Amino acid sequence: MSLLFLAHRVPFPPDRGDKIRSFHILQYLATRTPVHLVAFADDEADLDPPAVFTDMLASCAILPRQKSQKRAAIEALARGKPVSLTAFASAAMQDAVDRVLPDVSAVYCFSGQMAQYLPVGGSPVVMDFVDVDSVKFAGFADDARGPMRWMMRREARLLGAFERKVAGRVSASLFVSDAEAALFRESGATGRIIAVENGIDSAKFDPAANFACQSSPLPEREGPGVGRLPQAQPGVTQAGRPTPNLSLPGRGAEALIVFTGQMDYRPNIDAVTWFARDILPLVRERHPAHFAIVGRAPTAAVQALASNQVTVTGAVDDVRGWVAAADVCVAPLKLARGIQNKVLEAMAMARPVVASADAAEGIDHAGTIRVATTAQEFSDRICNLLEAPDTAATLGQSARAQVIRRYGWNARLAPLDALLGLKA
Repeated sequence: MSLLFLAHRVPFPPDRGDKIRSFHILQYLATRTPVHLVAFADDEADLDPPAVFTDMLASCAILPRQKSQKRAAIEALARGKPVSLTAFASAAMQDAVDRVLPDVSAVYCFSGQMAQYLPVGGSPVVMDFVDVDSVKFAGFADDARGPMRWMMRREARLLGAFERKVAGRVSASLFVSDAEAALFRESGATGRIIAVENGIDSAKFDPAANFACQSSPLPEREGPGVGRLPQAQPGVTQAGRPTPNLSLPGRGAEALIVFTGQMDYRPNIDAVTWFARDILPLVRERHPAHFAIVGRAPTAAVQALASNQVTVTGAVDDVRGWVAAADVCVAPLKLARGIQNKVLEAMAMARPVVASADAAEGIDHAGTIRVATTAQEFSDRICNLLEAPDTAATLGQSARAQVIRRYGWNARLAPLDALLGLKA
């Protein structure tokens, strides 16, 4: 047999939440059957992925996605469709899918935006929604005002109806956690609805692994081998590469608190803004601390947070250096769907984590991360860890042990064999 893998983004490099999941699923499937990839590219660099990625594929068709959000919104309003679909609607993509379909015996569709290209009948189809996107837009509507609130409510309603329609005609609908799967069932969705969780590469995300430890943006942390990275883009703090954690109480250095993520993604923007403005000042009342926002494509709003107490790195070569340097990693997301890779990565790197209830939801952490709701709770939990380094170190080691026990990729993805009729 062979398989068509549809994706709304090229699953390479695996350097953001959705691409981490799609890459590992694609890699897993490619060890079991020939896989034909058809995907959109976010930018020119994605149009020509390296051989280390394409060599595992039977074929690869990558198309640029050039439609503006404004045009997608106009089309959505004119056609009575959700913007999430019109943004990814493309005759060229449909042609690319149609060319491959006669040669495959099953389809794996990653992300609801690509469900519009699924065949009606015929080959078995596994639909990986990952999260319930319609609920995410309902959450955006709650925080919006005026026309934007109306637009978000419209998106939630239309997209929810589309998600339920797709679920009723595919072989199985996948979600990243039991909580997301239950939420989808509660919406009235029918069909086979299953949770297939994310995993983590605990060999890569290992504090003992061979990765570049970078010098810190904080003068007190500089040491042998310290270098400066070129300033990546205007408005982004010039960031060094952090050395392993040396800022425990009594050492005279500010503690380093790290957030990682794609920094043009609204929930991440809201999270770091809340942390920088409301939580960090409370932490600094008790303990000297510096906040590093680590991730590509920071928006103007994120860049504006840069100060003597806040570093905005922009894109970095290897996020592990920053995570390894952190005294505490934080995930203060007020709106989060599914399993947060940033939390799993920090746990695997044996760092103590303080996360919101939404960010922790769906992760079987067995009490190895600290959960907070309010700004004061975040501050208290962070400061308690900073003031008890032995406790923080033990918590981090326990978190890594839990990840190794619970979140290996092969174990998490094993249900796909039966769903797609693959031989292990």
